[in-house]
Amino acid sequence: MTGIPASIDDTLAHLSEQGYVCGRDLGTVAFLSLKLGKPLFLEGEAGVGKTEIAKAFAAMLGRKLIRLQCYEGLDAASAIYEWNFAAQMIAIRSAEASGGASRDELQTELFSQDYLIKRPLLQAMEPHSEGPPILLIDEVDRTDEPFEAFLLEALSDFQVTIPEIGTVKAEEPPIVVLTSNRTREVHDALKRRCLYHWVDYPAFDRELAILHARVPDCAATLSKEIVSFVQALRGEDLFKNPGVAETIDWAQCLIALDAVALSPDVISETLGALLKYQDDIAKIAGSEATRILNEARQQLAQAS
Repeated sequence: MTGIPASIDDTLAHLSEQGYVCGRDLGTVAFLSLKLGKPLFLEGEAGVGKTEIAKAFAAMLGRKLIRLQCYEGLDAASAIYEWNFAAQMIAIRSAEASGGASRDELQTELFSQDYLIKRPLLQAMEPHSEGPPILLIDEVDRTDEPFEAFLLEALSDFQVTIPEIGTVKAEEPPIVVLTSNRTREVHDALKRRCLYHWVDYPAFDRELAILHARVPDCAATLSKEIVSFVQALRGEDLFKNPGVAETIDWAQCLIALDAVALSPDVISETLGALLKYQDDIAKIAGSEATRILNEARQQLAQAS
């Protein structure tokens, strides 16, 4: 598929074909983002599938995925371009040794496309044969306010300026997905440029469908126990609840161990796939794991 889906149902179906299972609420805002060409801003806990939807968009539309991973201290120049200083120095030394090019000629050559290292934002502004790329601006909450202000301008005009070369403007704007884990509040001005959606932990049936789509080798009975246990685990007082990504990782670990059902021992041995803080692991291992497993199985029995 290369074109934008014709409806919400088409969007859900095409995302599902890529292994991305979501509800109609997220499917609606995804469809509108693609249809209207507005950036999609997804906020939620880590591991709930915010980044994955950008990957699903790229696969669904047959477009290139360009990822800008945000971090503290990221500035506009690092997100747009930089010059290949090592190659420039070699060119300068070569010119000096040969006594060839004049100073003006050398400067023109050094600050040309040949020595330009294109970073994600510049790559996203360039034309692509398959169509506008998917630009994923991941974990924008890790950056600071000056970078947010720059993004606000970049997403308004879809153009960037390189002083030595000039302005590069996108012939067709990229499809933009921004994600935030809400480690801090992102400014309202940036959110207003986007269509917003909070991505929550999925309900049991949807998480089970996601697990079937991403780990098809996992047996039905084991899949239900895994999802039920993880859902019960999220009700505990943990420092960091496991996301859907951890559910998938855990299922893959259990399959690798040839587990056919959950047991307190196998849970305790593999908690590192679900929980990422030692205090959380210590709290759940042992008798707590047994209790949660029993509660999860009771929930499954009542639902059947």
